[in-house]
Amino acid sequence: MTPPRRPTPSRPATPGGTDVPRLDPVDPQGLVDLGTDLLGPRDSRELERYVRADLTDRDLEGAEFTECVFESPRLGSARLRGARLVESVLTDSFAPELAASRSTWRDVRIERPRWGSAELFDAELRSVHLVGGKIDFLNLRGARLTDVVIEGCTIGELDLGGVQALRVALVDCRIGTLDVARASLSHTDLRTSDFSRIDGFEGLRGATIDELQLATFAPTMAAHLGLVVG
Repeated sequence: MTPPRRPTPSRPATPGGTDVPRLDPVDPQGLVDLGTDLLGPRDSRELERYVRADLTDRDLEGAEFTECVFESPRLGSARLRGARLVESVLTDSFAPELAASRSTWRDVRIERPRWGSAELFDAELRSVHLVGGKIDFLNLRGARLTDVVIEGCTIGELDLGGVQALRVALVDCRIGTLDVARASLSHTDLRTSDFSRIDGFEGLRGATIDELQLATFAPTMAAHLGLVVG
């Protein structure tokens, strides 16, 4: 029986009615421990655990992993374009360069990633919980995000340009630059997170911020709109 969907406990809905993301619990059971020697493009794997897997430079384009667990994988320059991860968990992953454009992440929990450049543009993320870790550049440009929580993460640059976001929350994150140019944000909660710079202010339409953030953003917003404050 499929467990009922439940909202993340991160924040309650805002007085204005911002919905919280709805996350399914992810806890794969009955796994078989395997090596990665035979993994390749367009593979379909299920109910497997990979411990300290070295996938550096591995071609995994179009591969699908269902109910799998990756513990401390090295993903340096792994090619995951068009790959699918479903009901799976990644813990303590390391990737100087993560090439995962047009990939699909559904019911996935990502814990403590250490990623340099993470290219997830045009990807689809649904019911994804990313917790902790450090990412220098997270490129989600043109992605479709539904029920996504990024929590307690340090991100140098987060590119949400052109995304379609529904029920997304950035919780207790420290973010250098946030780019929301041409983004479509619906029920997107930015409260509790810190931003050094925001590009594309018009893309914030539909997002929820708190009063402190509004005061912090006000001078830059005024400059962006060409307002003279006297």
